[in-house]
Amino acid sequence: MTPARAPLDGLRVLAISQFGAGPFGTTVLADLGAEVIKIEDPSVGGDISRYVPPWAGDGDSLYFQSFNRGKKSLTLDLRHPRGREVLHALVRVSHAVYNNLRGDQPGKLGLTYEALRGVNPGIVCCSLSGFGTTGPRAPEPAYDYLIQGYAGYMAVTGEPDGPPGKCGVSVIDFAGGYASMLGLMVGLWDAQRTGVGRDVDVSLLDTAVSMLSYFAIWTLNRDWEPVRVEDSGHQTLVPAQNFATRDGWIVIFCNKEKFWASLVDAIGAGDLARDPRFQTFDARLRNKAALLEILRPRFLARTTADWLGRLRGRVPCAPVNSVRQALEDAQVRAREMILEVKHPRHGTLREVASPIKTDGAITAPAPAPALGEHTDAILRDTLHYSPERIAALRASGALGDPRRTEESP
Repeated sequence: MTPARAPLDGLRVLAISQFGAGPFGTTVLADLGAEVIKIEDPSVGGDISRYVPPWAGDGDSLYFQSFNRGKKSLTLDLRHPRGREVLHALVRVSHAVYNNLRGDQPGKLGLTYEALRGVNPGIVCCSLSGFGTTGPRAPEPAYDYLIQGYAGYMAVTGEPDGPPGKCGVSVIDFAGGYASMLGLMVGLWDAQRTGVGRDVDVSLLDTAVSMLSYFAIWTLNRDWEPVRVEDSGHQTLVPAQNFATRDGWIVIFCNKEKFWASLVDAIGAGDLARDPRFQTFDARLRNKAALLEILRPRFLARTTADWLGRLRGRVPCAPVNSVRQALEDAQVRAREMILEVKHPRHGTLREVASPIKTDGAITAPAPAPALGEHTDAILRDTLHYSPERIAALRASGALGDPRRTEESP
């Protein structure tokens, strides 16, 4: 059979982004076949994530590899007049310009639709910033860690008697990456219909606030304030939390009455289903302390594996895995969520795959590129520049030195 064509084959995106959120998002596009041209600032050694430890050196790192597989790297100084000429030439033959700069930078660097519509009326300009391109904090830098503080996440994470906590992974960076990709594709869909591009403005703070969801509607409309709940418990559902077992922890989530009935049957405590203190959601919430006093010693009596064997298929439950255990999970492997990337220095790298499963998705991507690895090829093959023109650009300083590496860019 003829291999399926990649679903985004033919889509060209110019990406001026670094670190986590933006590169994470554009990797989704690259994994689906888009040509993502990563424009890197030669004056600072390119994307700063090339230098993030551990396992960093020679302008590359495993951190950088995790966010940039399957992309092309072009060094270009967007502040240089001839660098802007190259940018405009690329915009003419591209579909989108994506950045994850501070909110005040796209306008200054000419990466907005207003600045580029004369070059390509159909270009879609997507910006993912910390705070957006408007508002009093638009010029401020922001990172996942800060946004988890701003958006209230830390206030509801951790134990009640402990300090505020953050999610162990950069959940807002990654959610912002996904949200910006959705916004970008919406813009591209409309441009396909109308021939007219647009600006798409996405921020990490907006993304984080939008994910407050039911916390927000309860807080905004009732006299209610979310708090940190013991054992990572749900704000209102009981039992829905972590329980210590003989050898670890298990997550129990009874979000339906039938699951509560199945739980008490599985743990040999059917009388609890008839106890008026625990017969409804509201009753269990009111009598949470009494119920947990009964449940906790029961879970401590058996191992996590034992409980999973008794509860799976009857009650929503999960082990509290380590990261290594999660990556070795049978379902993760069955879904082919670990792929291999051949790297010239690191050898075969195992990485997590795209969560989007569809015919034509790239399953053997190229590694993340060396700094400026594709500069000459893009200028020659995409823009049809002559060797003399490329040499003149390089001599002008517009392209920088793609071999440059810095310990501290």
